[in-house]
Amino acid sequence: EVRLVESGGGLVQAGGSLRLSCAASGSSFDGYAIAWFRQAPGKEREGVSSIRRNDGRTYYADSVKGRFTISSDNAKNTVYLQMNNLKPDDTAMYYCAADREPSTNIGPFWADGMEYWGKGTLVTVSS
Repeated sequence: EVRLVESGGGLVQAGGSLRLSCAASGSSFDGYAIAWFRQAPGKEREGVSSIRRNDGRTYYADSVKGRFTISSDNAKNTVYLQMNNLKPDDTAMYYCAADREPSTNIGPFWADGMEYWGKGTLVTVSS
């Protein structure tokens, strides 16, 4: 079983940056695809970015392309989401999720079937 813990959320002004971390325990990330999702109050959950650990392929939602960067530190069993030029519309609870490869639940498919989920970290962007 993979246990995921997100961290790095907080309050930031528009235009600022945050780096979210997703640390895995209980099992290595090897053989998994990792994705970040977010859910704003009153809105549906949406996929933000994903990375395939086996070949490093990444995917970004159009709304964050050019501003967010996903990366993986294999030695630390951690996946990061660097978020720059944050906007008030980025305000949401951000969740990390893992899915055994081959995964069809990550970007661009974003099917509702990720195997493991963290509890989320809150990002608030003030205008």
